[in-house]
Amino acid sequence: MAAEEASLRALESLMTEFFHSCTTNERKREIEELLNNFAQQAGAWRHCLFFLSSTRNEYVMMYSLTVFENLVNKMWIGVASQDKMEIRSCLPKLLLAQHKSVPYFIRNKLCKVIVDIGRQDWPMFYHDFFTNTLQLIQSPALAQLGLVMLKTTSEELACPREDLSVARKDELRKLLLEQVPTVLGLLTGILETYWDKHSVIASTPPPSPTSGESMELLGSLFQGSQYSKLLCQPMAALDSESQQLCCLVLECLAHLFSWIPLSTSITPTLLASIFHFARFGCDLQTKAKTGSFISSNSSSSNGQLNPGTMPPTSNGEGRNGQQNEANKQRARLGVLAMTCVNELVSKNCVPMDFEEYLLRMFQQTFFLLQRLTRENNAHTVKSRLQELDESYLEKFTDFLRLFVSVHLRRIESSPQFPIVEFLALLFKYTFNQPAHEGYFACLDIWSVFLDFLTTKIKSRLADRDSVLNRYKDALVLLLREVLNRIQFRYNQAQLEELDDETLDDDQQTEWQRYLRQSLEVVAKVMELLPSHAFSTLFPVLQENLDVYLGLQQFIVTTGTSRRLNITAENDCRRLHCSLRDLSSLLQAVGRLAEHFIGEVFAARFSDALAVVERLVEVTCYGSQTSLYDLETAVPSVLRPDLIDVHAQALAALQAYSHWLAQFYSEVHSQNQSQFINLIKSSIDASSPLITAKVPEKLLLSACHLMVSITSTVRPVFLVTLPAVQNIFNLITTENRPRRLPQEAHMLVCRALSNMLLLPWPNLPESEQQWQTRSSNHANLLAALTREYRVLRGTVNITPRQSALEDMKAVIQQTLPVLRDIVDSISGESTKSRQICYQSLQESVQVSLSLFPVYIQQPDVTDEMLAFFLTLFQALRVQMGVAFTGQIIHTFLSMFTREQLAASILQEGSAGCRVVQKFLKILQVVVQEPGQAFKPFLPNILSLCMEQVYPVVAERSSPDVKAEMFELLYQILHQNWRYFFKTSVLTSVQRGAAEDTMENEAQFTAAMQAFGQSFLQPDIHIFKQNLSYLESLNSKHKLYHRKLFRTSMLLHFINVLLQVLLHKSHDLLQEEITLAIYNMASVDFDAFYSAFMPEFLNGCQGLDTSQRGVLARNFKLEQDLPSFTQSVQRLVNDLRYYRLCNSSLPTGTIKL
Repeated sequence: MAAEEASLRALESLMTEFFHSCTTNERKREIEELLNNFAQQAGAWRHCLFFLSSTRNEYVMMYSLTVFENLVNKMWIGVASQDKMEIRSCLPKLLLAQHKSVPYFIRNKLCKVIVDIGRQDWPMFYHDFFTNTLQLIQSPALAQLGLVMLKTTSEELACPREDLSVARKDELRKLLLEQVPTVLGLLTGILETYWDKHSVIASTPPPSPTSGESMELLGSLFQGSQYSKLLCQPMAALDSESQQLCCLVLECLAHLFSWIPLSTSITPTLLASIFHFARFGCDLQTKAKTGSFISSNSSSSNGQLNPGTMPPTSNGEGRNGQQNEANKQRARLGVLAMTCVNELVSKNCVPMDFEEYLLRMFQQTFFLLQRLTRENNAHTVKSRLQELDESYLEKFTDFLRLFVSVHLRRIESSPQFPIVEFLALLFKYTFNQPAHEGYFACLDIWSVFLDFLTTKIKSRLADRDSVLNRYKDALVLLLREVLNRIQFRYNQAQLEELDDETLDDDQQTEWQRYLRQSLEVVAKVMELLPSHAFSTLFPVLQENLDVYLGLQQFIVTTGTSRRLNITAENDCRRLHCSLRDLSSLLQAVGRLAEHFIGEVFAARFSDALAVVERLVEVTCYGSQTSLYDLETAVPSVLRPDLIDVHAQALAALQAYSHWLAQFYSEVHSQNQSQFINLIKSSIDASSPLITAKVPEKLLLSACHLMVSITSTVRPVFLVTLPAVQNIFNLITTENRPRRLPQEAHMLVCRALSNMLLLPWPNLPESEQQWQTRSSNHANLLAALTREYRVLRGTVNITPRQSALEDMKAVIQQTLPVLRDIVDSISGESTKSRQICYQSLQESVQVSLSLFPVYIQQPDVTDEMLAFFLTLFQALRVQMGVAFTGQIIHTFLSMFTREQLAASILQEGSAGCRVVQKFLKILQVVVQEPGQAFKPFLPNILSLCMEQVYPVVAERSSPDVKAEMFELLYQILHQNWRYFFKTSVLTSVQRGAAEDTMENEAQFTAAMQAFGQSFLQPDIHIFKQNLSYLESLNSKHKLYHRKLFRTSMLLHFINVLLQVLLHKSHDLLQEEITLAIYNMASVDFDAFYSAFMPEFLNGCQGLDTSQRGVLARNFKLEQDLPSFTQSVQRLVNDLRYYRLCNSSLPTGTIKL
């Protein structure tokens, strides 16, 4: 005993030293080693048992319990049965003796160790494990402890980790399911008892007008529900201890519901009890009950205490703090109850006999929703929601989302569930949310509902109108309110709070996200009620447009300056709000453009025409009056507003380009004056803005509109318009004083090129005027590349550094423009591409001659290769075989092994991007059908396997590696006959000899590279390469080829199984198992009879009997689901056996 006392004192001293702030890391490592060595000793647990019963030091307790945990989870199989009995007996006694005196985390840890023993030994060797827990729950003094044990049991046994065999996992789940009705009955009893016990005290007659308030039940929502009256009872008044106990019960239920199936074990009484507690989230006011805080009446939740209900205290702050704490506890009950409800509602698989319960649950939840959204004299709905616990509101919103997305289709047609009244409640709940995130979440729910409605209407064309009429009022209200919410006119205070500067992960500001989500809802309502939505939106737009169009009268010109003569603070504020609203409404109008085209074009023509004419008018007005250039009273606010409105008007007009294109095709043979005027005015609106003096936001909007008109509408008369001629002159004039910003310059060049290259719609080939357009395009590109083509003369001269920088600048300005022009016609007709290449031909040759000069300048080489990549993708046919061959030959000769290695080693650098683009070019080349580029295959393969692969094989280099493996895959896929010469006759005579193999060494090297990538940690490369192998198998029967089948197949299966065993790529379990199945299915007999025994014999850390069990449990099934199950079982049990064997004491004899 004295020795153990001394050990305890020494351990306490060590633990205190370890956690002391002055202890060095080196000393901590020494102490850690000492403690680990002690824990590994046989019989260390006996000392720990003594330590636990004799110490008050928390560090020592935690260490001792960790020793026990390690013993049970990793070494239990090697512990003598007598010792196991002693541990099973001692630990529960220790728990009962000390659970009140030790900190809660020590108690919970001790509970977990006992549950871990139950996980191993119940019911065979620890038959009273579960009954002990149930007895604790039934004993009032020990109920809390029992509930902690129950929750831990549910967590550890229902979803155990992998340190159990599959058979044991199945056994535990079955045993627990047998206990579920008993457990749920016990928990129901506790909730009912506490509610009833405290409700009696709370309902003291005579009732005040609010204590047992008779709530008006919404419509027929709860008719026939025996629980509606119960839910109207006064709230129970729980003391602190009762609240804690009920919280534990609800935590247990939440975890149980996460894994037990929906069944009649979840009784109506249990559901009613949960909903009683869910009410705690709705009402948070408290009043006193003999010095402790209890529930309030349920009429208001302003969080203020009635002074008459509290015993006087000397410290008002203390009283408020106490009240807040009580409110938090009560809110926690509400949150936990809603967590239980959400666990049930999240299950999509609902048995027939549970559907009635589900309906009852929804009735009860909507009773709560009604409480949340009721108004009275003291409170608005919003102020009520503001005072509720945030977590409770989140849980409630989660419930509504789950209900609408998972169950609405089940419940919607039930006569007992009035859906329209529910939508009215959801409407109030949505538009009274206290926080933006809550409002966003509610908008998502409406989006899901609108999708559901749209799908339903599309599938029921016969009674479409009756379905729509049922919901029309709700949709109209929703549309109006969402539109009001995006307008400063109605919602300025909240909208001003939104951040419009910081970008989130989706590259949008909080304001942009708010607007986008709102407009998505507007667009979905528009799809269902087009004419109504339009007649709601258009007048609001008109109203704000009138303000904007009326600004002209306030412009005062003095000398060269122009000023907006609106200076009063109130007028400026109103103008700011009106302009912000106009900007939002223009975006809304643009978002609706898609609902005016296609089949509905004729039916909605007049509405769309009214919109487009108004947009053309406002954009022309903005450009003519140059509102962006005015001096204003509040320049930091009004100038950005004026610019934004102008830009949004141009963007909205751009959104109608598809409508304009359809208009063009419908009227091309009739009177075109209306269409021509719209196009001319659109060009007149955008062309004055194409100058470097205009703010970039506005300039880019004008450029994008030009691009859309030239690429989507393509009017034949466009190139003849004076405004367009001016833009041609602007772009092609030599030595311009101020160049447009690069992005705007590229867009304008694309628009000009499109006018000359893209075929005109509605006209035959003979009227396309290709010759004139070709000559004009050549002139345009000659002007754009004037400086670039001059560089050809510098190839053999070594320029000075300053001249070199100037040359680089010319290259980096010109090539992106050319690349963009080529890219924009890549999907067009042969004629367009032909003309484009003719105009580019000289620039392409210049680029090729400059390439060797700049090979050591990776930023320039990167730009050149990006250009060549686009050329290969879009114009390789036009370039012709000879010239393409010359380009590839140049590249292959320039990229030496040293050059490649130097570039690849600088990960993320321009050099690395150069190699990526080079490999992408080669991918395009090897995918080209026909024989033209086949002579390059050996060189490309050699570059891939002998120059790039050795450099990237042992490094991460994820970007280069991904492109290299894609090149390898394309070589194999597109050039299969380079390796397998299968004749037609052979493929017809299935029994004939195997394929003739060519270039075997290169094929084997490629397969080895794929196999090697599966041994590396990069999960993206692993996934990509696995999909490539599967693709080669589905398209070319890779796994069936003799070479693969005889010398590679089993190696691949082995590698993939090892990956599953090591759990290194767990996210890809399904894909890996499917690949193993496809490989095994080539010859199931060989897989089961030869591979599996050999694989198991090669597995380290198993004994013969364990190998036999694993082999027997791998069922000889040939369907995918059974095979998948067998693989999962094999992986789980093999890991489990290794864990067991590694925990046996040294010298153990295995029988």
